[in-house]
Formats: sequence, structure tokens, C-alpha cells
Amino acid sequence: MPPSPGRAAPEFCLPNQYGEERRLADLRGRAVVLVFYPFAFSAVCTRELEELQGHHSEFAARGAIVLGASVDHRYTLRSFALARGIDFDLVADFWPHGEVAQRYGAFDGESGHATRYSFVIDGAGRVADVIHSPHSQARSLRAYFDSLDALQSRAHPS
Repeated sequence: MPPSPGRAAPEFCLPNQYGEERRLADLRGRAVVLVFYPFAFSAVCTRELEELQGHHSEFAARGAIVLGASVDHRYTLRSFALARGIDFDLVADFWPHGEVAQRYGAFDGESGHATRYSFVIDGAGRVADVIHSPHSQARSLRAYFDSLDALQSRAHPS
């Protein structure tokens, strides 16, 4: 089961496409959008990640860091990022295979890949929102922005 809003987000340390370690604990104080997806270079995943890249400045304006996570190897993620112009971190949940996706309840054990779950994590490391879509359908970009806007409203009430 995915962690529900209000729960602590499971910690992780994963290499990005350049082999640099990304730890959730190191991102405290900032909102994190952790986007699990099945595979780099697959049709829906490619469109979804390109859309995130195309709106990267809107995430940054909301103070959010986007991390894409799949069970692909970091070398595959590097090739994918270079081929598709992705400049945010893609983290490799390659080995142990899908361990972080499993902790987040975002792993399909029969097919061996991450599922389409995203977690908006607040600056204190708690899950603020969970966004999910079926395997063949991209998640709504609006859902991310609505979630981040609500998070900012709670942090800075008028």
C-alpha cells in the first residue's frame, strides 16, 4: 500500500542518471514530487516525462524538486535524459530491483516495474498527496500543480 497523506515518506538513496546519489533526507525544506514510472523510452513514460520537463519552471516557481524514478539502470536513464532533453533528476531504482518503489507501494511484482504513482512530499518529509493513474495513462499535470498550490497554501495561510 502506498503511504497515505500525512505519513512520513519512506527514505531513499538512489543514483541519478549521472551516478550522483539523491537522498530524500537531503531535500528537506523543499517540496519533492517523486514520480514513479514503468520504463524510460516507453511511449507513455516518454510523453509524461517530456511534459514534466516542458513545465519544469512551473514546478521550480512552486519551490518543488521533481525526481523521476524507474527500475531502469542509470546508464539507460542517462541515455534517455540526453535523447529527450530531460534535465531534472531521473533516479535508478535498479538494484535491489524496485526496492524503493516497493516501499512506496508503487511496484508491479508480476511485471517487475514501477507503477504510475507520484508522491508530493512536503519539506518535512511527509506525504502531502498521492497521484495515480492506470498503466496506459499519463498522470494529470494539473493534479501536480493543484497539490503543490494546496501545499503552499497550508504552509503560508493568508
